[in-house]
Amino acid sequence: MLTLKGELREGKAKLAEMRKEGFIPAVYYGHKQKATSCVFHMNEFKKIWKTAGESTVISLEMPKGKINALIYEVQMDPVRGEPIHADFYVIEKGQEVQISVPIEFIGVAPAVKDLGANLVKVLYELEIKAQPENLPHNISVDLSSLVALDSKISAKDVKLPKGVTLVTHPGEVVAAVAEAKEEVIEETVIDLASIEVEKKGKKEEEGETAEEGAGTSAEKAPEKEKVAPKK
Repeated sequence: MLTLKGELREGKAKLAEMRKEGFIPAVYYGHKQKATSCVFHMNEFKKIWKTAGESTVISLEMPKGKINALIYEVQMDPVRGEPIHADFYVIEKGQEVQISVPIEFIGVAPAVKDLGANLVKVLYELEIKAQPENLPHNISVDLSSLVALDSKISAKDVKLPKGVTLVTHPGEVVAAVAEAKEEVIEETVIDLASIEVEKKGKKEEEGETAEEGAGTSAEKAPEKEKVAPKK
């Protein structure tokens, strides 16, 4: 079992200073365990978190003794992307734990490889229940059963480790394949001849209109009065 050594934290300790010194403040609690403030070395915590995730029981070595717990929640700094606080949930001996475990997809779907279908991953976690010692780090889902275009894998089809009970609804689709749709591009055929004729017709109409306008202007223009020359 993974082990993380920690110390109890005084209520008046300044969290910002602790983080600058390379520590992460935390708290552990459980059904029969009151919330207790503690602190861990940041580098050690990050190593454990990367390996255990939030679905593997770890042992917290505290001054009062060892405590089995799960990393329940980790708060992150929105700017630096570093963990700034952690919550641990204490596991009681003999008590079943209900958690979400990440899905690891393995293998290749024949429908995708041979038929050109698209793989659709619907779920990325499964809700399970088990004794702490039986909790898996992840659950493998084999895609090789997706043979036809209408194939799918439901939660009930996933093979679970011994001692693990499925909590997610059995009918929930975990992964499926969908037929790839070809994109149809409509081509517009341009009739250049009709455009040329239309342009020519417009030019002729414009010419006729101009001539008519000129004739009308000439007809309407009044004759100039003849002025007798001065003697």
